[in-house]
Amino acid sequence: MGKHIIDFNNGETMSLEVIIKRSDFRLAKNGKNFLSLVFEDKSGQIPGKYWDASEDDAKKYHVGAIVQLEGRRDLYQGKPQVNITRLGLLDAETVDMSQFVQTAPMKRADMENEFEDVFLQITNGAWNRIVRYLFKKYHDQFFTSAAAKSNHHDFQGGLAFHTLSMVRMAEKISDLYPQINRALLIAGACLHDFGKIIELTDSLDIEYTFEGNMLGHITIVDEEIVKAATDLDISLESEDMILLRHMILSHHGLLEYGSPERPKLLEAEVLHNIDMMDASINMITKALDKTEEGKFTERIFGLDNRSFYKHS
Repeated sequence: MGKHIIDFNNGETMSLEVIIKRSDFRLAKNGKNFLSLVFEDKSGQIPGKYWDASEDDAKKYHVGAIVQLEGRRDLYQGKPQVNITRLGLLDAETVDMSQFVQTAPMKRADMENEFEDVFLQITNGAWNRIVRYLFKKYHDQFFTSAAAKSNHHDFQGGLAFHTLSMVRMAEKISDLYPQINRALLIAGACLHDFGKIIELTDSLDIEYTFEGNMLGHITIVDEEIVKAATDLDISLESEDMILLRHMILSHHGLLEYGSPERPKLLEAEVLHNIDMMDASINMITKALDKTEEGKFTERIFGLDNRSFYKHS
């Protein structure tokens, strides 16, 4: 089996088949055109610039194109990139597309089965009905969507995997602290990022939708909860519904991070922290996977531009 993006070290010559995840036709300061590209396979991503590009090149090397990439792995401002020496377009019909797209490290069927067990732990009737209603309404989108544009779990199935990871943490923490309302915490974990289904495009090059840009996923999922409650004839004035909506509205923790309310429930504070923990672990792990032992990772934007050391 050939090497993948993650297998190459700095200075090594790269030769492999990849998919183009991002392609931007730009003009350099010297007046020359170039393509700013991001390549991807199942192991990860790497950016590179294709110099002296023509408009025909821009059409040829579009998002979703499969190419033979040849070049050298280098560092630019501390981040990995490929110094491209050659690109060759491949026939997408002759390759297995699943080999080029990052997916969740867990099979969809296994995640679906585990969520069915998770729903049984939501013992409050209103919360259980809301969660099941939304999972049924957006079933396919939930299990194929990414959890973010670029920071964490930015791959096919990332939303489901991130949500399931948080549910697992919620289960463990609820076992450790019996004063936590287990059903409320798990319901909040299940729905906290559900709005990402509408906020982000379901495409290879993940972007924000118009609704996503204008409203954000927190507002979107709150609206979906309200619609679900209305359809299910569940009173929005009930304490159960107010608590569930508060879990979602406060899960970013701070107003400056997009939450209209700060956590005012024990379970809401826990939800915010397990969300931060799972996202941080994913971002750090992703950076460490691209780093040699004894070296520091590239700076991670989502973690205050900090670098992390990779030990043995």
